[in-house]
Amino acid sequence: MNIRVAHLYPDYLNIYADRGNIAVLVARAAWRGHELDVTEVGIGGRIVPGAHDLYYLGGGQDREQLLVAADLATKAEPLKAAAAGGAAFLAVCGGYQLLGRGYRGHHGDDMPGVGLLPLETVAGDRRMIGNVLLECELEPGVRRTLAGFENHAGRTRLDPGAEPLGRVVSGFGNDGESGYEGCRVGRAIGTYLHGPLLPRNPWLADWILAQALAHRTGGEPPELAPLDDELEALAHAVSSARAQRR
Repeated sequence: MNIRVAHLYPDYLNIYADRGNIAVLVARAAWRGHELDVTEVGIGGRIVPGAHDLYYLGGGQDREQLLVAADLATKAEPLKAAAAGGAAFLAVCGGYQLLGRGYRGHHGDDMPGVGLLPLETVAGDRRMIGNVLLECELEPGVRRTLAGFENHAGRTRLDPGAEPLGRVVSGFGNDGESGYEGCRVGRAIGTYLHGPLLPRNPWLADWILAQALAHRTGGEPPELAPLDDELEALAHAVSSARAQRR
């Protein structure tokens, strides 16, 4: 089955090799007999709700975010319509910030956001950098850990009652204070974890693929065939240990 992916602004939002997340999804889909059909959507490109099963936004510095923010804002309504129709979203770092209502950068630039995630972000004076470990529960009663790397000045504040992606075990998270990281609305998730995120967290890659397949078929997320994740598990263990030594 073809899984249709819209990769937004890959020429701008690709800090810390965030394209690697797409490479992981391509490989894990292929190993199960599926194909990822990736379409790059740049400045001036159109979003057609229902045309894609997964939307991906990578990370970028303030300069790159400023270059794409106004154009992304023009895509806000079709992106929100796509999410309402069951499409999956993964937004990382700068993409995460812009999937909220807006981001005020380090130099005071106000950048409009999509408004898909219930949050706002303002840059602080000190960067929050280092390995990070989260505890997540994307499925009721199933707790897993996410390991990654964060490097951001943004302080992201979730609206009251908004669902975070996970609880911070070690690291800063959204703002260094709340004890939470990322945000989730249905099949859309945003996070500061990159470097990239998915090679060391294969369970999350499979969760995203399952959500995209559910949109493609109009059914429930399928249970994917297990893979040999020995190397991925080792990468996760190394990242987890580094985070817990902070």
